Amino acid sequence: MRFPDFPRPVTGTAIPVGALKTAESCGIGEFADLVPFAKLCHDAGLDLIQLLPVNDTGTESSPYSALSAFALHPVYIRLSDLPEASGFEADIRGLKSRFENLPRFDYGGIREAKLALLWKIWDRAKGETAKSAELEAWIAENPWIVEYAVFMNAKKKNFDASWKEWVKFRTPSHGDIRKKWDAAATREDHLFFAWLQMRLDAQFKSASDSCAELGIALKGDIPIMMNEDSCDAWANPEFFRDDLRAGSPPDDSNPEGQNWGFPIYNWENLEDDDFGWWRRRLAHSARYYHAYRIDHILGFFRIWSIPAGERSGYLGWTTPHEPVSARELAALGFSGDRLRWICEPHVPTRIVEAANDNDYLGTHGILRQYMNRIGDEELWLFKPEITCEGDIWATDLPEPVKRALAEAWKDRLVQVTGRDDKGKELYVPVWTWYRSTAWKSLSDAERESLGALFAEKSAGNEALWKSQAERLLGALTGSVDMLPCAEDLGSIPKSVPETLAKLGIYSLKVIRWERIWDWDGQPFRALDSYPETSVATTSVHDSSTLRGWWERENGAEAFYSLRYPGAEGIPDERAEAWKSAYTEETAAWLLRALAGTSSRLLVVPLQDLLALNDDYRSPDPESDRVNVPGSVTAFNWTWRIPGTVETLAKDEKLVSAIKQAFASRRGEANR
Repeated sequence: MRFPDFPRPVTGTAIPVGALKTAESCGIGEFADLVPFAKLCHDAGLDLIQLLPVNDTGTESSPYSALSAFALHPVYIRLSDLPEASGFEADIRGLKSRFENLPRFDYGGIREAKLALLWKIWDRAKGETAKSAELEAWIAENPWIVEYAVFMNAKKKNFDASWKEWVKFRTPSHGDIRKKWDAAATREDHLFFAWLQMRLDAQFKSASDSCAELGIALKGDIPIMMNEDSCDAWANPEFFRDDLRAGSPPDDSNPEGQNWGFPIYNWENLEDDDFGWWRRRLAHSARYYHAYRIDHILGFFRIWSIPAGERSGYLGWTTPHEPVSARELAALGFSGDRLRWICEPHVPTRIVEAANDNDYLGTHGILRQYMNRIGDEELWLFKPEITCEGDIWATDLPEPVKRALAEAWKDRLVQVTGRDDKGKELYVPVWTWYRSTAWKSLSDAERESLGALFAEKSAGNEALWKSQAERLLGALTGSVDMLPCAEDLGSIPKSVPETLAKLGIYSLKVIRWERIWDWDGQPFRALDSYPETSVATTSVHDSSTLRGWWERENGAEAFYSLRYPGAEGIPDERAEAWKSAYTEETAAWLLRALAGTSSRLLVVPLQDLLALNDDYRSPDPESDRVNVPGSVTAFNWTWRIPGTVETLAKDEKLVSAIKQAFASRRGEANR
């Protein structure tokens, strides 16, 4: 759908569908709940609702770990609205009473209970529904359902295990999948998933249309990566690199880097198919959304690729990249043993000995199992059968020894990334090459020559990344009418803002992080300096709320000490009191100030809007977070709003406060 031509800067709110709660919902927000929520947004003077991804994620609660690029999540279905649900009212009431009053939703429990009830409903209705012209027509319009249904039925029979652990049907051809779909013995089970997706599609589309009728645009979220345990990676392996995993390089917050566990794309094969899979994915999303957030857009420029079997992101590299050839290294004096010295970990006996209770003889026995000694030196190389960090952790060695070897495994200056067309190895510098033992041992002349070579390759990388992004993003964003918006946070290449501007993709500005980091004091950027083609926001799903930042992360001190540009009128006589607690008065002043951004879109998470009324104040601001990165707990992704949408809609104080906070963006005076 085309983004509406709003006659003013656009203001919206962000909320996960699952966080909604209405008188009709059953333990988790549902697509139908978007309609009363959109009415609330309309009355509060907002223009847009931004959602987290809504695809089926199976047993994973993270919305960024999808089992399908197309299938909607069954937990968001409104059971009572199903035409086939007549007679199941008591079951639905029971499900509601079991889950509806929990402070955060029980993802696993709700998913299991809803699916169990949906199967009951299907078992009674399938005789007629399976043969219906409605279902037949929907399947014809949504051919992706064949792969998804066959995959999900096989996954169900394998007790939700990853397809890589299945005994049968792990690597089917497209023809094999079609035969399984057509098989009479499993036909009704496959049609269950088609029926369920048909009903989900109808409910979400109806909610989206109702939002549009109220003047509220919907903005979706398209995760760049797919779970390796997804029907897309299973059915279309030609589009994925199963030998590499996506992640991010080491930085101050994550010195080991991050390994997300998702396979990277095989862009060559996707391009040979004219990006058909991606085009279909975006076209499907355009049924519901007017705009979309492209998660980790940097991955279209270059993805951090990590060899399968590595636990962290430390030994990754950017794809694409300009490789360093063996010939280039040899020209600098690095061949034979010298080349081995910089590209293989050389492990001193003492490191493992220290981890093995200083048992010298026992340490030698351990090392001989998995390593080769270099002559008579107290120095060892990993045997060829140790190919990744995972191989070290799979040994039966004592834990302290495994930790020591796993740490030593990362100690190298360059690493092999592949071979050229003559079979010669290609290399890339490790991200933190300057910390390696090998680098520290080099002469000044060797460091200078290697550093110059690395700098030359790095400069070439920028051109590669820009070229790839323009090719990929140009083809994809131009295939739909939705407004493309980037998630371009973190350390980004200089080509990123240039390319986004060229392609009309909105950048992301998280106001608390928009600072001039290389200036003394690291002052905030002026709100009116943001590009018009950008989305400004106060918080994201991986961060604290504004209140959490203000009270727990020195946010108040930053605002007061730096005199936030555009936030004139700070009441000095109240400063100390405001710093100690983030009250509704503080929130109102702060949001009015932030409304001065020149970004065309300003999207504020609902938690930051609820702070305008102390009635919704949580005892601990941490409880209002959606996700805490780096943790895997039942807390993550399960936040729900306090009360119900109906209650919030009747709260004249809250609705008025939201409206007043952003009056300036509608050309109205604050009262």
